[in-house]
Amino acid sequence: MTTDTLWYTARGSGTVALLLLTLTVVLGVVARSGRGLAGLPGFAVAAVHRSAGLLAVVFVALHVVTLLLDPYAQLALPDVVLPFGAGYRPLWVGLGTVALDLLAAVALTSLLRRRVGARIWRAVHWAAYGAWPVAVAHGLGAGSDTGTPWLWAVAVCCVLAVAGALSWRLSVGFAAFHRSRPLAPTEPRPGGVDDSPLRALRTVPAHGPVPAHGPVSAVGGHLDRPATAAAAIPPVQTMRGAAGDSPAAAADRWDPR
Repeated sequence: MTTDTLWYTARGSGTVALLLLTLTVVLGVVARSGRGLAGLPGFAVAAVHRSAGLLAVVFVALHVVTLLLDPYAQLALPDVVLPFGAGYRPLWVGLGTVALDLLAAVALTSLLRRRVGARIWRAVHWAAYGAWPVAVAHGLGAGSDTGTPWLWAVAVCCVLAVAGALSWRLSVGFAAFHRSRPLAPTEPRPGGVDDSPLRALRTVPAHGPVPAHGPVSAVGGHLDRPATAAAAIPPVQTMRGAAGDSPAAAADRWDPR
């Protein structure tokens, strides 16, 4: 593999890693609210958030490996862990090392979540929000693409996306939505009528709704005949032996009288 190939791979993987990290932060905010996004339900947004985070780690690893193999980058193995000691642009490369250390902590605690506990995992997980601006600064200050319009365009889009997500996260609307997610209604219907799905399916008119004219009453499972034969249609059992029905009650409901 030539040095040009290593250099282009390092540049491309670093840019893709920044985009994936930005997507991870934005989806993390959306997943925290429980809302859907772009037609995806809340649980799918959370799954994409996790997948984007794992993919970002993969591209960060590719970025680091190619820089270690490239002699032009002048990056030694200790510089991957200890920041601000690189021979090439130590400040900007050191910021990348800080972001890498934070992401490594998040990935490690995610793998050991059951052992470290939810409280420690959540505290370390917040480090991803700190790793993102450090990674943006690293991308703008390190490498040969510093100052190029396309890199600044990528950085501006990432900043706007995260700024919009965090502004919504800190807004009153986010807190109101998070507190007011609808729960299943528990109030009984008037008259103590059971509104369960099984009850609703037990008896329905055979040929449409019962006409309003004519005296009709439901007593003991029977319908009184109206003045004319076509004024009412007796109900038809749609779920024989529905939950809670005794054999006698089911037989009464089939009485043609």
